[in-house]
Amino acid sequence: MSAKHPIISVTGSSGAGTTSVRRTFEQIFRRENINAAFMEGDAFHRYDRAEMEVAAATAAAAGNPNLSHFGEEANLLAELEAAFRSYGEIGTAKTRYYVHDTAEAKKHGVPAGTFTPWEEIPYGTDLLMYEGLHGATVNDKVNIAKYADLKIGVTPVINLEWIQKIHRDKEERGYTPEAVTDVILRRMPDYVRCICPQFTETDINFQRIPTVDTSNPFVARWIPTAEESMVVIRFRSPRGIDFAYLLSMISGSFMSRANCIVIPGAKQDLAMQLILTPMILQLIERKRRTFF
Repeated sequence: MSAKHPIISVTGSSGAGTTSVRRTFEQIFRRENINAAFMEGDAFHRYDRAEMEVAAATAAAAGNPNLSHFGEEANLLAELEAAFRSYGEIGTAKTRYYVHDTAEAKKHGVPAGTFTPWEEIPYGTDLLMYEGLHGATVNDKVNIAKYADLKIGVTPVINLEWIQKIHRDKEERGYTPEAVTDVILRRMPDYVRCICPQFTETDINFQRIPTVDTSNPFVARWIPTAEESMVVIRFRSPRGIDFAYLLSMISGSFMSRANCIVIPGAKQDLAMQLILTPMILQLIERKRRTFF
């Protein structure tokens, strides 16, 4: 953690909805005139798309059919930890972009499925926001979580997560349903070992729960809408959280436990604005006090 150069880490698996959460943060940053740097978890994959196919085939031939981007072996976790530590200490770090599709390829000037060159985050940003798979990882080799000042988990119930991933990968990335299903199955051991444990490290979790039938996600024709969902918001520590205020501001909300508030799915953006804005401003005020 760093008072001078705070870090916000948004963590969730592929298809969980971390990108939509990032958009909410971007709205807050614009409104509050905060100059944020952004870091994507995909930048710290070890392999590009072609290399990953070779690595997965090699691992399978050696008896490991479960090599995935969720796990340690396919990622540069030590480098990610070093990037968090560097930004916290001096306000800059090395990062890059993983280019997913042709639209991003045109933007960055490199082929889809590859990385842009490593480059330094410019000095002078107010904070760093990370969005990706491993922003709260703690294991016997790295402790990424300790460098983040605010850790957010995005973790819909797993059937909904699968539906979102299947639809995204089919429509935006051109994958077949069979290919997406194979990826889900290959990732499951790493999901259990590497993704789920992070949600005990996060300060706040947002878990969307559909109120419609998602019992077979592999044949679902539509993604459940926000209006067809509830969101459970869990605070690691409820100290300092004004639940009475949140209940009064978010119609249809209720407390399910002392540290959990449940809200209508369509109110998630409002809830994030109400909860996260003062937390972000606290980080900025703490930063300001260290310099003046």
